[in-house]
Parts: sequence; C-alpha cells; structure tokens
Amino acid sequence: METIYTNCQVVTRTEIFGGTVVVADGTIREIDNSCYQGRGAVDLEGDLLLPGLIEMHTDNLEKNIQPRPGVIWPSIMAAAIAHDAQVAGAGITTVYDAVAVGGLRESSLRAQIFSDSVDAICRGRARGIFRADHFLHLRCEVSSSQMERMLIEHGNRSEVRLISVMDHTPGQRQWTDLCKWRLYHRDKRWTEHEAAAILAERIDMQILYGEKHRKIAVAFAHERGIPLASHDDTTEDDVTYAAEEGIGIAEFPTTETAAKKARGKGLTTIMGAPNALRGISHSGNVCATLLAEKGLLNGLSSDYFPASLLHAAFHLTDTLHIPLYETVAMVSAVIADTVGLSDRGELKPGKNGDMLQVSLIDSLPLVKKVWRRGVQVG
Repeated sequence: METIYTNCQVVTRTEIFGGTVVVADGTIREIDNSCYQGRGAVDLEGDLLLPGLIEMHTDNLEKNIQPRPGVIWPSIMAAAIAHDAQVAGAGITTVYDAVAVGGLRESSLRAQIFSDSVDAICRGRARGIFRADHFLHLRCEVSSSQMERMLIEHGNRSEVRLISVMDHTPGQRQWTDLCKWRLYHRDKRWTEHEAAAILAERIDMQILYGEKHRKIAVAFAHERGIPLASHDDTTEDDVTYAAEEGIGIAEFPTTETAAKKARGKGLTTIMGAPNALRGISHSGNVCATLLAEKGLLNGLSSDYFPASLLHAAFHLTDTLHIPLYETVAMVSAVIADTVGLSDRGELKPGKNGDMLQVSLIDSLPLVKKVWRRGVQVG
C-alpha cells in the first residue's frame, strides 16, 4: 500500500524544505521537493513533517502505575496502555521504557513493580496492542542487594535493548546536595533521625554492592552486545571510569565538567528535556541548555514527561538559534544512532515510515497526527 504525504515542510537530518514524502509498505520510498497535485494524496496543509521521535529513557510508566503517592494502580497492563497512549500522543514512535533493576530499599516501589512492568511491556508488544514500538531499558541500581538476581531473571529478554548503571546513594552523583535529596523525598516526612538512619543504611549498601554489581551489569551488557549508559556522572573520574568500561553513553551528567570529559572521551551525552525547558535540574545539577549552548549536548530524553521531548527541540531552536533540523535530530536520528536502530530516526528513503505532523500554536509545537510504519497511531 502506498500513501503520498504532500504540501508539507519536510524536516530531514540536514535541512527543511517544502515537499512530498511517499510511504509504501511501512517504509519511506521517496522524498522530493515537489507538491503532488494528484488525487488520493494526504494534504498536510503546509505543516511540518518530522521523523517519529525516539525516547531512550522514560520513567512515565511508573507515573501511571503510581499516579499518586501510595496509590498503586490495580492493573499494570492498564497502566502500560495508558502510558503508551501518552507517549504516542507526544509524537514518540519508539520508546525505551526505563525500568529500575532494584531499589535502594527492598520495600521500594521500583523493586515491587519490576517483574510485572517488564511482563506488561513484553506482552503488550508481542500482542501488538501498543501504538508506539516499545523496548526495555534496564536501569541497574548497583547498590541494590537485589540487582544481580533481577538482572539475571529478566535481562535475556529480546526486548532488552539498553542497560545503564546508576547509583542513587545520597551524597554523590545526582544527590551530591543532600538538601536536594531531602527535598525530593519530602512527601515521606522523615524526621532528622530517620533521614540519618536511611542515609547510613544506603551508604552501607553501596559499600557492600556498588562496585561488585556495576561490574556484573557492565559484563552482562557486553556479553550480549547491548548498548551501555552511565547515569549521573559527576566528576572527570566518573567519566574516565565509564569510558574504560566500554560505556558509550553519558546519561544525564550532573556537571559541566563531566559533560566536557564525556565529549573528550567520545561518549554521547544525553540530557533531560524537562531540564532544558525549565532551565534548571530538579536535583540542582547542570542545566541542559547550558550544555547545548557550549556544544556539549548530543541528545535529549523526556525522562518523566513525554510531551517535553518535542517541546525541548523547538525550545532549543527558539532560545539558542540552533537550526530546527539539528534539534529534531537530537530527539530522533541521534538517539537512533546511539542505541543502534538503523531502520528509523530520520525522514530518508529506506527508513521506517515513522512520522508526525506538527503545527505551531503561539510558538508551541502541536502534534496533529502520528504515523508508525505508515499507520496512523495518533
């Protein structure tokens, strides 16, 4: 089946031009700068036509499983379906669902929902009920006592396409500022004594498991040819160590120093789109826009808010005057390259027909239609 999309501003990896895109059997067959006048074409009314966005790290599934503190949704599959609709509606056609392999406490939500979350994503994908194409990103919490068992139990699934190593022990990396750590957990209403006890417990866990489990996760990924990311690198030593381990992605570095070192070591630097839009990290760490301004940013992730991915691309163009085709690549082609997806990520003959129609409303991008492999999903 062939469909012609015409009268649009085609956003390729290197330019934007008025033209026509032809999709046949789920694949882009042809792109040119003409305006097709024949019958049966889809008239996009001069709107932008972008490649489907690729999200490599989102916690949004968790937000649907626990929509409010202490409220666990009775069906994780229902939560996964709701998450999928939000993702597709935001123009994301390929999503890596980031699920935490272990929590810093055995009673944590992430530890409780891990297996069911993995099962829901795998079953939904196998049954073809999702609008977006879902893969798994296993976020290995190296200071968790449960990490090794959980990784071995689920890490060999074919849906696992990315592994990251992270350590959320307070006092370093993301939580170098303990005041920010306390603020983030303010809903738990810890007393000073309780917070001190939890901090001591987590430091003890890091000593027991941190280095051991990091080595296990890195070796596991290398043995299976799965791309690796290092999460929340803060110092030059953090980045150097990651590079020596054969890690290729610096995911959410917390300082400009770490981002500069990542650039020097050839790692791909990914930052949060919410950070770029807000101009500040919720943890008090380096601003994504600052890194973009200094040429230290390669790509973006929506992290906890799917709609931020597209908005951040336009925001970087508006504020830093980076060409739109470059900022769109930060949320599509660059991510595809980073995670090894050669069949998607840009509007180019031979690539998947993953696309979205976007118009601007008061300078904000509005997603009007979304197609995955030529089929409208949003």
